Amino acid sequence: MIKSKQVFLNGAYLPVENATVSVMDRGFLFGDGIYEVIPVYCGSLFRFDAHLDRLENSLKLARIDNPYSRDEWRDIMLPLIDATKDQYIYFQVTRGAAEKRDHAFPAGVKPTVFMMCNDIAPFDDKELGVKAISVDDNRWSLCNIKAITLLGNILLRQQAVENDCAEAILVREGYVTEGSASNVFAVIDGVLITPPKSNFILAGITRDVILELADAHNIPYAQDIISLDALKTASEIWFASSTREILPVIELDGLPVANGKVGRLWHTMNDLLQAYKSSYAASGK
Repeated sequence: MIKSKQVFLNGAYLPVENATVSVMDRGFLFGDGIYEVIPVYCGSLFRFDAHLDRLENSLKLARIDNPYSRDEWRDIMLPLIDATKDQYIYFQVTRGAAEKRDHAFPAGVKPTVFMMCNDIAPFDDKELGVKAISVDDNRWSLCNIKAITLLGNILLRQQAVENDCAEAILVREGYVTEGSASNVFAVIDGVLITPPKSNFILAGITRDVILELADAHNIPYAQDIISLDALKTASEIWFASSTREILPVIELDGLPVANGKVGRLWHTMNDLLQAYKSSYAASGK
């Protein structure tokens, strides 16, 4: 018999097919909630504290009470993890279920907490590179909140899919912000550049790790604005995210990036990241 996938919902572990929430939950009615994703390598929660920093900041900005301490969050996650696999924990906190639908915050409601663990699917074409398109970033101006309200990102990502591309690079007033589900890096004049943190960007943990590795290995880098015109002169372009790690772009808007092949610095940084992941998992953090 196939064992049913177990999830966590509001204090209980149960089969996913039995996990239900009220239709009056504000996450369902308004997308009123926050989510987080943490990679898990060989049972080790990758950069747990950094992810919880981001969760706590998003909850604070959304004015949703944090239902658990950090130790409690970790304890909830551990029973869902299979230490023999590379996985990721997805969890979200909504404002909760109210008696009526009203945009204003309801009084006295308890947050709804859902959590599941999935295998990280390998990205087979990583070594070959992917195609991307640039699109107007027409989302709201609080992109630093990791909200479950992702319709803007979904519509932008769908544009990429319909153009046979892996991802969309978002551009606001002529300057790159991020990908629809990733951060963006570019190598321009030998310097690795990513846009600085702002309310227009959801700064990723993998993004921060890449910058730390660049600093530790004397790779020139900067957090600076990148115009779309400058991006088109880049010798390398990457996407970075928790589940896809570092994804090299070989074509942008139908034209090759540099020589149309995966760049040298991507190979270097990918090796550094894989080594860092292995050492992090071995440390048991």
